[in-house]
Amino acid sequence: MIQFNQFTALSFDCYGTLIDWESGITPVLQQLVKAHGITMSDQALLELFAILEPEAQSGDYKTYRDILREVVQKFGERLGFSPTATELESLANSIQDWQPFSDTVEALQALKQKYKLVIISNIDDDLFAQTNKHLKIEFDDIITAQQAQSYKPSVHNFEFALEKTKLSSHQLLHVAQSLFHDIATAKSLGLTTVWVNRRQGKPGGGATKPTTAQPDLEVPDLKSLVDLIFEC
Repeated sequence: MIQFNQFTALSFDCYGTLIDWESGITPVLQQLVKAHGITMSDQALLELFAILEPEAQSGDYKTYRDILREVVQKFGERLGFSPTATELESLANSIQDWQPFSDTVEALQALKQKYKLVIISNIDDDLFAQTNKHLKIEFDDIITAQQAQSYKPSVHNFEFALEKTKLSSHQLLHVAQSLFHDIATAKSLGLTTVWVNRRQGKPGGGATKPTTAQPDLEVPDLKSLVDLIFEC
């Protein structure tokens, strides 16, 4: 069992962990493909997103708004249509409406009583500012891909976060839904990790590229993590 009292801070992935990004992404992609006469299941759309997003992030750094614009463009190329200018902006413009999971805000408020709270997210500063209004908490540090000029799973994002927060890997507990973006890389740096398996019981990997990694702890949601921490 993790010794929770050894940590001074908790870091969180945001989208997929705190924010239900799949519920935000899916209707936008469904509207996109249906507008071009294409029928696809939610699962198929999310799994294609999980392929195209890291492909777009793998080259030279671009803003996440540009990444999402490229993802929409690639959807069109894969499926045989040309997105309109409005459609190219549709995913990025929808981020402001993506909502937290039902347990997120209460969990963050509880954890704030015990730890510093840090965000490590593949996002632009301005887009996270839109999301932060929904989270209703003041984070002690916010580390974005825009600041790091790279995207997780790059080790640089985590090294940058440790440098910016002035925390050692032994002081920081990283909490995330994505084995691919977060858990595998964080573990390689010696961070203790909690996998929030938000997709427990659902088929496939959803919007996250599948990979194998061994977290130190798996929980189904943030409420379960809070319960474990405050039992100690």
